[in-house]
Amino acid sequence: MSTDEPGPGLRARLVEVGVELVAREGVQALTLREIARRAGVSHGAPRRHFPTHLELLSAIARHGFAELAERAAVAAAGDGTANPRAQLESLARVYLEFALDHRGMYELMFRHDLLESGHLGLRDTSLPLFGRLVELVALARPDVDARPVAGALWANLHGIAQLWGWGSLQLATGADDFVPLLRSALEAHLGPEAA
Repeated sequence: MSTDEPGPGLRARLVEVGVELVAREGVQALTLREIARRAGVSHGAPRRHFPTHLELLSAIARHGFAELAERAAVAAAGDGTANPRAQLESLARVYLEFALDHRGMYELMFRHDLLESGHLGLRDTSLPLFGRLVELVALARPDVDARPVAGALWANLHGIAQLWGWGSLQLATGADDFVPLLRSALEAHLGPEAA
């Protein structure tokens, strides 16, 4: 079988090459032609498995969501007996560390303008993580509607990740660690921590 023939191995290889490419060079490098070139196949070969560029990008992003979910599950297993606020802090820390360690993948994962999130089941991998955030907010603040508070907290975390990754928060705050910012975000959305 030539490297251009369709097969399950080629599909996985194209996604693997895309994951490597986004890690090294960012979202802008994820063209069909470049992924095919690095996979050692003709530029038309990816279309046999991914009829559109969006479908290939979505498959690559799915890999990122799966890794983030795995990290979140490990963190949850480690602090399952902690209070909800401590669990939220742990989950938020994992989220920020992932965002900063995998900047290209993180950007791709949340570029819904580039992805077919409903078609390839991306929502199935991303919404459970948000659902966990909602659950923990509801436990930490039973007096509020947890979904909008969780959404605002998530947006705040996303902003911290972006601005920290660009170096803006370090410059503006003089901080050399994002943890104080994370704790401030938690306090802003959940109120002061009980003594």
